[in-house]
Amino acid sequence: MTDLRKPEKRYRPEIEGIRTIATLLIAVYHIWLGRVSGGVDVFFILSGFLITTSLLSRMERMGTIKLGEHFLGLSKRLFSQALLVIVVVGGFSLLFLPQIQWGEIIHHMTASIFYYENWRLAFDAVDYLAQDNSASPFQHYWSLGVQGQFYIIWPILIITVYFLAQKVFKTPVRKTFLVALLIICTSSLSYSIYQTNQNQPWAYFDTFARVWEFGVGGLLALLLPYLVLNKWVNTLLGWLGLSIVCLTGVLLPVSTVFPGYLALVPISGVVLLIIASENSTRFGVERILSVQPLLFLGGLTYGIYLWHWPLLLFYQSFMNTETVPLIDGVLLLVVTVVLSFISTRLIEAPVLKMDSRKMKGKVIALLTMMVCIAGSSMILISSYIDDVKAEMLVTAHDEKDYPGARAIYEKTEPPKGLEPIPSLLDIKQDLPAFYGQMECLGKGQIKVKKCSFNESNNPDYTIALVGGSHSGHWFPALEILAEEMNFQLDLYNHDGCRFTNEDPENQLTETCLEWNANLLKHLQDDPPDLVFTTSTLNKHDTVPVGYIGQWKQLEGITTVFAVRDNPRMKKHIPTCLERADNPLDCAITRDQGVSKVVPWENTEGIPSNVIFADLTDYFCDGTTCHPVIGNVIVYRDNNHLTAQYAKTLAPALKKPLQEALESLDEGDELLD
Repeated sequence: MTDLRKPEKRYRPEIEGIRTIATLLIAVYHIWLGRVSGGVDVFFILSGFLITTSLLSRMERMGTIKLGEHFLGLSKRLFSQALLVIVVVGGFSLLFLPQIQWGEIIHHMTASIFYYENWRLAFDAVDYLAQDNSASPFQHYWSLGVQGQFYIIWPILIITVYFLAQKVFKTPVRKTFLVALLIICTSSLSYSIYQTNQNQPWAYFDTFARVWEFGVGGLLALLLPYLVLNKWVNTLLGWLGLSIVCLTGVLLPVSTVFPGYLALVPISGVVLLIIASENSTRFGVERILSVQPLLFLGGLTYGIYLWHWPLLLFYQSFMNTETVPLIDGVLLLVVTVVLSFISTRLIEAPVLKMDSRKMKGKVIALLTMMVCIAGSSMILISSYIDDVKAEMLVTAHDEKDYPGARAIYEKTEPPKGLEPIPSLLDIKQDLPAFYGQMECLGKGQIKVKKCSFNESNNPDYTIALVGGSHSGHWFPALEILAEEMNFQLDLYNHDGCRFTNEDPENQLTETCLEWNANLLKHLQDDPPDLVFTTSTLNKHDTVPVGYIGQWKQLEGITTVFAVRDNPRMKKHIPTCLERADNPLDCAITRDQGVSKVVPWENTEGIPSNVIFADLTDYFCDGTTCHPVIGNVIVYRDNNHLTAQYAKTLAPALKKPLQEALESLDEGDELLD
């Protein structure tokens, strides 16, 4: 049986041109459009095409692939610039980024050094508490992680297929590999489409949902000798391919729909470009792709990709803006190219010139030293962050100096001139205590999880705290009151999921609605004395219909204590406070934070088993909703309460809660 024809072995300058255009598209879309271009998908197919061509030829020529030599060569190409950028960006992050982001620096540095940043971002994408994280200056290393994992898998796959073809099936190697790639691409694309539909944020960073893109490059490497077209058709398809690559990011919301079947759009563009370049014509696109400026920048694309993203984030943070003017953007690109030129010529080029065979020991030692330097920089940065934290915690906080909401409740004036708590370095972790107990977290599950607190003291009442994070952030206050008022607190948490049976705005998942149905049955079968939940959503001037639907299902079974939702601020409060001269710069008006009417007084059909509580005055005075009250920062983002502030709400919450529980006793007496 004859095998597939081998492609002509030649230098392909058009590949450098495609790589340059893809890299510039990534940078331009990030800087001026604030969008994802699809350029990374171009990288993936080019990587699959090039490495398949190289490794398969080597396997056929030598009968093996020396994995150690292969990985050492890849490390020379990938490590030097990547590690340099990690070290430099890690240090400058402490200068340019707000303190609230410092805690994430070490995690992302580690993930970037060891090529698993894509998985780090995948887990963050489905972690409710991490979804509001600001963009990391190392975030773009996710694509390097995917490529690195692919580079490990691919030579092993080729060796395996070669062995099976030669020793087991007795079939031609290239045809066997073609069948293997078709199976891999079909499986990966099917998984990608499914996962993108089910959980797109996860799928975007999932290596297994991206393998098919590399596989298409491999298929192209195998079939390219057979893809000979009429020269005019070839010319038209080449320019069409370039147009597709350039316009993908404009036509498609790449970051929210990839990598499912829509990723075929930029990939089809690359396929057309490579086919057209293989069959050169007078007016073909390969003429443009091979011009000297693109070839020059092609040698710098790795560095341009590495440098452009952190430079953009540093600029945005320093200038306190999300938009970049034309001139500033051009300067950013120029600085990016200059830094790339320096790091490529002074760092990468000398390493690449080292002969891996003759200087194997020196190459390994040099690469090891680079990794150690990057690791040491992480330790130094981590140590510095710990020192800054320690300085902030030198003195214990006197409750009289940091009364929080108690200042309003007790009508006292807190001392002025103090730094508010919690510190900006720790504010992300200033969470209700139950977040430290995985068995209490129901996010992404339909199973109802119950966690009980203060249950061993023979409680007088049982209160169920139900719903998502806007119910959950009342937990610190309720935990204090549970001891003071002797009630058992049962927690039913599902972040990102309100206590509702309807979702007219399509904001909730099917999982959330199923969880709600299961929770309702649980509360009906084992009713608490009181169900604590939120009564409103944002600044809507009516109570959501789905809330009322749930409450009615509990009528005659238990009482619902529904607290008004807190205001949602316009700015990310910790970041704003670090940059602002006055906390009031981060405030909003009361009308911006809450509706002018009391929502439940403006809503019909509310069942008789609901008791409402409105603590808006502990977030807003007559005109302003404040980010700092009583020297305590109210919000850990723009809408979730810090645990510190929630604790100080306990006295204010105690009165309406006590009245609600007393009304239960009165009802029992009437029944008796």
